[in-house]
Amino acid sequence: MNEQERVKTVEKFVCSVLKDDRTGHDLEHVFRVRRLSLYLAVREGGNREIIELSALLHDCADPKLVSSEEEAYKRIDELLRACEVPTNDVNHIIHIIKTVSFKGGNEESPTTIEGKIVQDADRLDAIGAIGIARAFTYGGAKGHVLFKEDEMPRTAMTEDEYRHNPSSVIGHFYEKLLLLKGKMNTKKAVELATDRHRFMRTFLEKFKEEWNGTNEDANS
Repeated sequence: MNEQERVKTVEKFVCSVLKDDRTGHDLEHVFRVRRLSLYLAVREGGNREIIELSALLHDCADPKLVSSEEEAYKRIDELLRACEVPTNDVNHIIHIIKTVSFKGGNEESPTTIEGKIVQDADRLDAIGAIGIARAFTYGGAKGHVLFKEDEMPRTAMTEDEYRHNPSSVIGHFYEKLLLLKGKMNTKKAVELATDRHRFMRTFLEKFKEEWNGTNEDANS
């Protein structure tokens, strides 16, 4: 099976797993992460095929989205081997998928340029205008409250606390999204993250103005 055939087969698998997602981890998110990953790869290097396959599969074993991580990783392993991906590359791709998520700041850092690129691309899609839209999409799907005025961002939490004791949607910005700019791995991702981070800051300032009614005189 050649590279193009592998990609098409993996695309079909990802569609079968994520086609009904309504949390912002849908197919369009996956395809944006792939585009960003390949864009970064042109500038940062790395094995293009490993990057593309990892980007496509990066959410297919996410505990937020699957009932069994173990079973999900088994399916991914079987898929890649059926696509005739070499064993070393299969292990590499699975390692990338396991290290891509934030996990409340408890994640294992990627050790290869391919892993760093895919993680950066996924994090870039979590910030900026798209990131804002996805945060509210996820919060709405999960029934999270919009904002708690007395909420204090958690600066240290276990992965279990992060997964099962969610903050408000606005609180999520302070516990994760605003931290991502400082967690980018590659030079180009840092450049892209800077503008997206600035946009989120502007949004949050405007949100709190309107929440507190502090801009009403200016508009009267």
